[in-house]
Amino acid sequence: METCPKSIRSRSAEIDWFKQLFIPDISLFMHKEHFNDEEWKRLEHFNPPYGWMETNYTEVKQAVELIPGLKEQKVLLSTKRNDGCIRCAAVGNGGILNGSRKGAEIDSHDYVFRVNGAVIKGFEDDVGVRTSFYVHTAQTMISSLGGYKRLGFTNVPMDKEIKYIMVTEGMRDYQWLRALLLNTTVSRGPYLKMRPRSYFGTDFTPEKYLVAHPDFNRYIKNRFLKSKTVERKSWAIYRPTTGAFALLLALHLCDVVDAYGYITEDYAKYPNHYYDKTKTKTVFYINHDFGLEIKEWKKLHDAKIMNLYQGS
Repeated sequence: METCPKSIRSRSAEIDWFKQLFIPDISLFMHKEHFNDEEWKRLEHFNPPYGWMETNYTEVKQAVELIPGLKEQKVLLSTKRNDGCIRCAAVGNGGILNGSRKGAEIDSHDYVFRVNGAVIKGFEDDVGVRTSFYVHTAQTMISSLGGYKRLGFTNVPMDKEIKYIMVTEGMRDYQWLRALLLNTTVSRGPYLKMRPRSYFGTDFTPEKYLVAHPDFNRYIKNRFLKSKTVERKSWAIYRPTTGAFALLLALHLCDVVDAYGYITEDYAKYPNHYYDKTKTKTVFYINHDFGLEIKEWKKLHDAKIMNLYQGS
């Protein structure tokens, strides 16, 4: 039952353009009941992360059937606040957070979403310390742990109540997922012989691990972040950023969302990341559409659907 008077769902009823985009009950996460021949045939027409095109039927089946069922996933969010509103902070890694002193404010939310190289050590005053949801792909997680080790990012967040959310980019993610949930080494592909469970600490259980549903990923791409990039030769590699998936998941799970460290119109004023020692130029890679994300976050902020931190 809706108890929060200013929730995103209630705002969606008041804003025509948002109402046309927003599907409040879309499937957010995959679970083992999702895999059958009918689903395979439907989803093999879409390239990952939007479906299972050019993946291996048996390997996808083996991985998806290990994902805990819907009842075991327990992603019902709650709040102790008097107004009944579930408040979430989605924290990107943008340089705008450097010196922001937003840490305590971020940690005051009911839930905190972080992504990829979520460096906390030494930046607690700016970004806080809590993590409720950590969003990643196998590749972004591994490359973040390698690339930011020198900054103290030696393991993914391991808060007591944490949930991990994976976005599957291709076959390698399903190979990784199967090994993670079985607690074995990866048997084939680019992560061969790696043991995914070793990255997640001793308290890891499969119930803590969620996998974004390809339908949700496709809905984000087709409705919220419909890029002209898909009309170019490079269409197959375009996907929203991992941060975009995290923010839009928060908008579907929470009543009130505050976004920090997301790209803004004046991004050039700031270093690429809040933990960069020197001011680095932001590179717009071909597989993402940062220009579109700048416009979308501003549009959602201006419509009061979320609050975007745009600097002090």
